[in-house]
Amino acid sequence: MSVGLLAVVDDILSAALKASAKTAGVVIDDAAVTPQYVQGLQPARELPVVGRIALGSLFNKFVIIIPLALLLSAFAPWVLPWLLVIGGTYLCFEGAEKVTEWFGVHHDAAGAQEPTTEPKLVFGAIRTDLILSTEIMLIALASLDTGLGFWPTVGALALIGAGMTALVYGAVALLVKVDDIGLQMMKHPVRRTRRTGARIVRAMPTVFRMISIVGTVAMLWVGGHLVIANLAETFWAGPYELLHVIEHAVEHAGPVVTWIVDTAVSAVFGLVLGMVVVGIVLGIGRLRGREH
Repeated sequence: MSVGLLAVVDDILSAALKASAKTAGVVIDDAAVTPQYVQGLQPARELPVVGRIALGSLFNKFVIIIPLALLLSAFAPWVLPWLLVIGGTYLCFEGAEKVTEWFGVHHDAAGAQEPTTEPKLVFGAIRTDLILSTEIMLIALASLDTGLGFWPTVGALALIGAGMTALVYGAVALLVKVDDIGLQMMKHPVRRTRRTGARIVRAMPTVFRMISIVGTVAMLWVGGHLVIANLAETFWAGPYELLHVIEHAVEHAGPVVTWIVDTAVSAVFGLVLGMVVVGIVLGIGRLRGREH
C-alpha cells in the first residue's frame, strides 16, 4: 500500500515538474505584471496587499480555474479556446490602455479625481491574475499525460497552482520590500554598507518604472499570443499561420531569436487589438457622456 502511494506521489511530482517547465514564460510575465498594483501604497500596506492578491490568486486557481478546466475539458472542450480568446483580448485592452496613458490619455475622469482605493487595486490585480493563471493552468493541463488518471491529474494541478503562486508572490513581496532593505542598510555603521543601501534606494524608482514597462509588454505579449493561438482553434487561423511563417523565416538564427520574434509579433498584434478595444470603449464612453 505504501509503495503504491509513493509511486502515485512520485508520478504526481514528476508530472507537475514537467508541466511547470512549460508554464515558465507566463509565470515570469505574472511576476512582472503584479508589482504595478502595489506602487504608490504606504510601505506598511505593501506586504498585506501582496498577501491579499496571493490569496485571491489561490482562490482563482483552486475554486474557479482547476474545477472549471477539468469540467470543460471533459464535457465541453470547445469552450476553452473561446474563453482564452476573451481573456487574451482583455489583457490586450489593459496593456493598450496603459500604453495610451504613457502618452497622457486619461480613460476615467472620475478615477483621475478620486484616488484609487486599496480594494480596487486588489480587485484589479486578482482580475488580471485570473487570466494569467488560467493560461498557466491550461498549459499545465495540456502538458500532463492523458493516462495519468483523474486524481493524480488533480494533484499535479494543485501542486503546480500552489507552487507557482508561492513563487510569483514570494518574488513580488521581496521586490516591493527591497527599498526598505536599502533604508535599513543606510543605518548600518559600516560606510560601504550605507553607500550600497543608498544606491539601492536611489535605483528602486527606475527599477519599478522598468517593471511597469515589462509588465505592460507582458500583458500585450501574453494577450496577443492567447488570441492568436486560440483564434486558430476556433474560426480564424490567419494570424497563427502568419506567425508560423515569420517564425519559419528566422528559425535558422536559433531558438532565442525565434522566441524574440514570436514575442514581438504577439505583442504588436496584442497592441493593435488592444487599441481597437480601447477606441471602442472610449467611443462608448463619449456617447454615454453626450446622452447624460
